[in-house]
Amino acid sequence: MSTADSTAESPGRPAPAWAADRTPVGRSRLGRLALLAFAVAAAVDLGSLLAGWHLGHVIAKPLLMPLLVTHMATRGAPRLLIAALLFGWGGDLALLFDAEPAFLVGMGSFAAGHVCYLVLFGKRPANPLVGGAYLLALLGTVALLWSDLPADLRIPVAGYSLLLTAMAFRSSALGLRAGAGGALFLLSDTLIATGVAEWPQLPRPDFWIMATYLAAQYLLATGTPSREAGVR
Repeated sequence: MSTADSTAESPGRPAPAWAADRTPVGRSRLGRLALLAFAVAAAVDLGSLLAGWHLGHVIAKPLLMPLLVTHMATRGAPRLLIAALLFGWGGDLALLFDAEPAFLVGMGSFAAGHVCYLVLFGKRPANPLVGGAYLLALLGTVALLWSDLPADLRIPVAGYSLLLTAMAFRSSALGLRAGAGGALFLLSDTLIATGVAEWPQLPRPDFWIMATYLAAQYLLATGTPSREAGVR
């Protein structure tokens, strides 16, 4: 690639310098390695949760979003997508601590990520019937959880739920892959909320929360159009 070609391609390229190899082949190789490492870290994390190995979870969880960010950056991902994933990483780190302040910090970080997703998705038209279904789900879930949530978490959880539901609905405008990612994100955080409300849980609830969350972030990331040649 000539210097002129590289300069011509650089405007609008969101990939950070550490992820931007000088050749497409190099970027592709780095992206594949990062995706493989993400899959390995996800398997270790989920396996640790199933086995009750807390240390494995603590080691693997912080690696997940940075690896997915690296993979997406090599594919020319938009800056807002990178930001959304990094805010998700901040939420992941906060939720490693079992304390209410950490929960609120994590929820705030995820909320910032949802704002990034909403701006990224833009004003693409979405099916109003899907919107109606999400609205009913939001109202029903908040109404059912309200009395069982700690009093000081009711308003924050309701506000976060509104933002999350809006993101899930708007993701459906990008197609089935991103729409499935948004729906799984909503499911994952609903499982967290039911745990906070001390509802009966599935066996190994942390496993199901992380499994749906990881699938959600991957599908949202890969279902969002890239700035490069429509790569998805």
